[in-house]
Amino acid sequence: MRIAVGGIHIECSTYNPVLNEEKDFRVVRNDALLAAPYFAFLQDYPATFLPTVHARAIAGGPVSRATYDAFKAEMLAGLEAHKPYDGVYLAMHGAMYVEGMEDAEGDWISAAREVVGPDIPISVSYDLHGNVSQKIIDAIDLFSTYRTAPHIDVEETMRRSISMLVKSLQTGVRPTLLWVPIPVVLPGERTSTEDEPAKSLYACLPALDQIEGVWDSSLMVGYVWADEPRATAAAIFTGTDRPLLEREAIKLAQAYWDAREDFVFGCKTDMPEACVRDAIASQTHPVVLADSGDNPTGGGVGDRADLLAELLKQGATGVIVAGITDQPATEAAFEAGVDARITLSVGASLDPSSPQVHAEFTVLRLLDAPNQAERQAVLHVNGIDVVVSARRRPYHYIADFTQLGLDPQQANVVVVKSGYLSPELAPIARPNLMALSDGVVDQFVERLPRKRKTVPTFPFDKDFTFTPEVKVSARSTSL
Repeated sequence: MRIAVGGIHIECSTYNPVLNEEKDFRVVRNDALLAAPYFAFLQDYPATFLPTVHARAIAGGPVSRATYDAFKAEMLAGLEAHKPYDGVYLAMHGAMYVEGMEDAEGDWISAAREVVGPDIPISVSYDLHGNVSQKIIDAIDLFSTYRTAPHIDVEETMRRSISMLVKSLQTGVRPTLLWVPIPVVLPGERTSTEDEPAKSLYACLPALDQIEGVWDSSLMVGYVWADEPRATAAAIFTGTDRPLLEREAIKLAQAYWDAREDFVFGCKTDMPEACVRDAIASQTHPVVLADSGDNPTGGGVGDRADLLAELLKQGATGVIVAGITDQPATEAAFEAGVDARITLSVGASLDPSSPQVHAEFTVLRLLDAPNQAERQAVLHVNGIDVVVSARRRPYHYIADFTQLGLDPQQANVVVVKSGYLSPELAPIARPNLMALSDGVVDQFVERLPRKRKTVPTFPFDKDFTFTPEVKVSARSTSL
């Protein structure tokens, strides 16, 4: 059994003006792909896996067309070179937006289908914050998506996708694939699977998979910060009992629609000024304050300094701000050295419209790296430790802090550019506050321009009705 492997994984806010280029991706090719930690599980399956290319990047702005075209050409060349094979597995995210192109995954996957031909099954895994289209569904045979947000079931989801593909190849059974678009698209911060109603909706999926005739049940939240027609929630089912699949997909879609008004933030939220005031006044620590509008893991630029400005304005102390993307400030800190006092403008290193803070900082620590793009520095100003990084990145793990000589559990306030907190930060938050801050992943999604929407969609539209409608893959209807 020979299975080709590849894919591209990125989430792109169409409101983010900073293009993603090849340098922004972590790329694994050929044998290095199979050696990558997130593909190590493939060795557990009775197949020979044939690697092409997999490109993965932190969420951000659109992918440049030249970068996308180069990755796609490489993937297609790999598929050609590995012929013959029995199946294809594509590890995707689902919310990619390419410069000058809508439905980029539809383009990527349908291009793969054209190369492999009509007889080879393609299985795909997705992030639940991806967007699906009929073009995508018509090009594939099997589909699975994450069931947790924060995402703690990435490998499990990839395994479901591979397991279905292996099952299909071993048995010769080609399953039915169908979906029901749900005209709702909400921020991930209001649909975390740790909070109701998403918690209960997603908890029912494993039981659905156990029903005879169901191979996989998926519920997509969609990606709200992509202004393109395919942005939608969806119920997607793979299996062999089409009437059953249709019935369960309609039930799941209706349940999601019925709950649309019940999705709320899982922590206390407020405007930045009020959040900073509450953080300073808190009798318990550390307060973990999420700067949600500039969250790089949601597609934010990551270079805004407006929350730092508010902390300074209100005289906050014992604060860690992690971090602000600013390569010039990082390099200036390295040039000056530890203990130096330097006057800097921090912020707006990528998007000129981002707010800055101009102040005198002391260089506390430097974290060097072989690649200058991975350098980080800790600056201090008026009781606040500010982490600046040369490259866009999140600070989700305790080790992200300790390697910089910082202890988040001893701080009064820890500010991270995040939405819902990561599994490592959430337990230490006393309490967790989310600032509804400005940025290209604004949680007030209704105030973002929505020019490419083609059907009424909640929460942008409120006064409309919805009747679930099943759409079947063209490959299933041709069986």
